[in-house]
Amino acid sequence: MTLIDNEARHHSRGRGRRPDAKHAKIPQLPFAQPKLTLEPSRILSDDQIETIHNRSLDVLEEIGMDVLNKEAREIYGRAGARVEGERVRIGRDIVEEALKTPPAEFTFYARNPAHNIQIGGKWIAFAPVGGPPNCSDMDRGRRPGTLEDNANFIRLSQFFNCIHTAGGGSVDALDVHASVRHLHIMRNKVRLSDKILYTISTGRARLFDGMEIARIARGLTREQFLKEPSCYTVINTNSPLKLDDPMGMGIIEMARHNQMVVCTPFTLAGAMAPVTIAGAIVEQNAEALAGLALSQLANPGAPFVYGGFTSNVDMKSGAPAFGTPEYMKACIMGGQLARRYRLPYRTSNTNAANMVDAQAAYESVFSLWGAIMGGGNIIQHAAGWMEGGLVASYEKFALDADLLQMVMEFLKPLDFSEDALGLDAMREVGPGGHFFGAQHTLARYSSAFYSPIISDWRNYSQWQASGSPQAWQRANEVWKRALAEYQQPPLDPAIAEEIDAFVAKREQEGGEKTDF
Repeated sequence: MTLIDNEARHHSRGRGRRPDAKHAKIPQLPFAQPKLTLEPSRILSDDQIETIHNRSLDVLEEIGMDVLNKEAREIYGRAGARVEGERVRIGRDIVEEALKTPPAEFTFYARNPAHNIQIGGKWIAFAPVGGPPNCSDMDRGRRPGTLEDNANFIRLSQFFNCIHTAGGGSVDALDVHASVRHLHIMRNKVRLSDKILYTISTGRARLFDGMEIARIARGLTREQFLKEPSCYTVINTNSPLKLDDPMGMGIIEMARHNQMVVCTPFTLAGAMAPVTIAGAIVEQNAEALAGLALSQLANPGAPFVYGGFTSNVDMKSGAPAFGTPEYMKACIMGGQLARRYRLPYRTSNTNAANMVDAQAAYESVFSLWGAIMGGGNIIQHAAGWMEGGLVASYEKFALDADLLQMVMEFLKPLDFSEDALGLDAMREVGPGGHFFGAQHTLARYSSAFYSPIISDWRNYSQWQASGSPQAWQRANEVWKRALAEYQQPPLDPAIAEEIDAFVAKREQEGGEKTDF
């Protein structure tokens, strides 16, 4: 007998917490974009933020960045940067000028207008895990990702209302050759989701193919596409202080096409950045500002998101650590810097756990809280991230969906109406009574409190009689139910046919050229 069957049996005896759980749909909040209704946290004073800013400019002016993309070096050079071979030293005047033009807030357009989102301000958007080569679930274990796994994670991203994007390739499709993999993944996103699209920028053909599929999916002319941000990419600098060829190209071309660049240095304190968090943040900030300058030099006013991904390493093994106190501090400091620059802020929900256990949960709660209270506008890897980013987990995806919904519910403004203050209920019940049968309760009981997806609130005897299910077991059933409940969003047949023809043409042309 399954966990859900056991639940249904106990509900039928009036002892459970959910009626007819076997047939009930997964409890979800409606699709909505949360806002930070609290004041974001501060670790640094205004003076300390200015010190970080000025030290970052010192780094760019004195040490500089190695920029491998030839056109990027030329763009910096025309703006007055000192270019010596691949080393580019960027003057603070270039950075200060670049800070004047990017939008502080803008609309990001999805294939389905109901899934458009706002980027910046106090708006928050959750994106699923992106990029792991492996995936796992409790039935089949840890394994290389496939195109079908990739499709399943897109389905989960579409199904859960707390997720705002179609994902960035939540797990790589290693059963498809790298030259054409991006075409099949992008087509999956358009077919299986109508939420915000992500395109990879690890090669010129991959980037342009992704932008073209995003344009076709929304039925836009090329002129309209240039006016409406319809896809985004994440640019990771090669810390310390290096911008690779494809990443430089990605910043330039996405900016030219008015699509969103999320520039995120990967600064692990003690490995790719100074061992001190303050020093690591100086490096993070310098690299992000270098990306900003390139974006705005390529196209002033192009949408740009300040990314932070500073954490520490385990000094015993050298492995990345996430969900740490240092990570939380870095999230909050990064948010302070982004607000100083009036830029939208990207951060992440991470953990370093190797299975869906207590470590995975508490590290995610810590990193998620740092991301939210840091004022994060885009929370990458919000659902499904495991093993420091090496694995996309089906069970963790379901568990994280519950966490994200709890955050969304927590951020909802408090009802402070006269009715909500409950004086009539207290008059009705009086001293020594209880509120279960009060009219105030009966009118609200079905929607008064958050209904969890994973958490089990039954007492011990009820839980034990149901088979003593653990959270990861409930999560296993939830993701399976989610895939069963998933409904593919409609896509205009003419658009689907055009995308298929484009993919077939690009496959025949070889896609992104590789040396294998």
